Amino acid sequence: MTVAVAMTDITKRFVSVPVLKRTSFELRAGEIHALLGGNGAGKSTLMKILTGVYAPDGGQIEIYGLPVHFRSARDAKAAGIAMIFQELSLVPTLSVAQNICLNRELHTRFGLIDEAACTGIAAETLQQMEVDIDPRQSVASLSTSQRQLVEIAKALSQGARIVIMDEPTASLASNEVDVLFSLCRRLKDRGIAIVYVSHRMEEVFEISDRLTVIRDGVNVLTTETEKATLDEVVAHIVGQRAKNEFAWHSRAVDRTLEPMVSVSHLTTDRLSDVSFDVFPGEVLGVAGLMGSGRTRLLRTLFGMEKVRGGSIRIAGRSAIFARPDQAIEQHVALVPEDRRSQGLILQHGIRDNIILPLLKKLSRWTFVEDREGSKLVRRLSEDLNIVSDSTYKPVGLLSGGNQQKVVIAKWLGAGANILLLDEPTAGVDVSVKTQILSMIRDLADQGKSVIVVSSELPELLAVSDRILVMREGRVHRVLERPEIGRTDQAAGESAFAGDEESLHRALQAV
Repeated sequence: MTVAVAMTDITKRFVSVPVLKRTSFELRAGEIHALLGGNGAGKSTLMKILTGVYAPDGGQIEIYGLPVHFRSARDAKAAGIAMIFQELSLVPTLSVAQNICLNRELHTRFGLIDEAACTGIAAETLQQMEVDIDPRQSVASLSTSQRQLVEIAKALSQGARIVIMDEPTASLASNEVDVLFSLCRRLKDRGIAIVYVSHRMEEVFEISDRLTVIRDGVNVLTTETEKATLDEVVAHIVGQRAKNEFAWHSRAVDRTLEPMVSVSHLTTDRLSDVSFDVFPGEVLGVAGLMGSGRTRLLRTLFGMEKVRGGSIRIAGRSAIFARPDQAIEQHVALVPEDRRSQGLILQHGIRDNIILPLLKKLSRWTFVEDREGSKLVRRLSEDLNIVSDSTYKPVGLLSGGNQQKVVIAKWLGAGANILLLDEPTAGVDVSVKTQILSMIRDLADQGKSVIVVSSELPELLAVSDRILVMREGRVHRVLERPEIGRTDQAAGESAFAGDEESLHRALQAV
């Protein structure tokens, strides 16, 4: 098979810190190659070198057998390399065609932009991709997945033969992921080479032909995806066996105790007749397709949705909250799916974000007890392994995993006994995922009740004592964890493979 990209012995240092240490990477034409690694592993730096953003300190790069020395991103683009970033770069106020032709517009003989010609180019590119989007449509009116497709169309219209996708499904619903994957396979069939950068193991095993793991600036694994197991890949990413963090550990939950959370016939504008209990020390997983009511359920428990009927009891007391502050007073905490806009103040430091719910408690007259607050922040930062050179560092500058830890630390500092976690591992690397899964188990072992909503079935299966399957705002069924899948795993098989297939069938049946 033709080699599209050969990066050999690439080195890169920033000041005195080596980021890439004689790292090699190969991408073949007509291949989807997953690039994996934890935060700071070096994969982003490697891709920035490939796209001309950074110059390597050493090593060689060949594109389709020809040596290249990129001095800028423009050089890489001229060589047929394009990168689709997680944060899309389209201009919402312009049309699809205008975005696709941006900065390389065709002009009429009078010097005006030839809108008809741009529309034609866009229409032809979208047709080749088999994507049904009107090129005259405003980008602002498109869904997230459609914008992603327009980004890809923009790259292909510029002659891209090598496409790098950075966390392309981070903001997509499951049906939108299917659309993107179908396009990736069609591009692959046309000989386009795709680098697929993702933290989502499920997707990597579904879409990629080969995978490469980078750890500490070194290529530690390159293999055909079908020959790899999840445990093997995770072990290479984190640098050690992940202590079976993705395997389910049977836990004893005393259901003779009074439920910490008791929901009976709960009805809202989006939920209907929802009933379940959560006991002290229990992790309840919530599964369901997009729009099934998973997030609405957590928002209702936290006082963000109006209750139309039914009851909610917290520790035996009626607790239908009208506002989130009432839930917080009862030691209920919500870790939202969108941590950046709903869970954190990005411009403020780690310390300020953690003590925010505790300002009343820490205040004496008009002053905040700085020493007590700093002591709490240090303890939580150590307990949750929040990595930063200062607790005053703005959380907007932290990695996704460390941001998520700050949100959780905030609520633990406030004394939360009931944690509502909405997609707690979204957008974090595998090493941090294992830390969060372990943290969830530890919190339950301390007697706290945890409700986890997740689209990542392996993670839901790893931590849940029971799983609530939702459909169209209703509880379709409740599965006891030991009932799901099989417990006898074949040697070398992923520890959750059978269970995941069983839960996936349950979701498809709803």
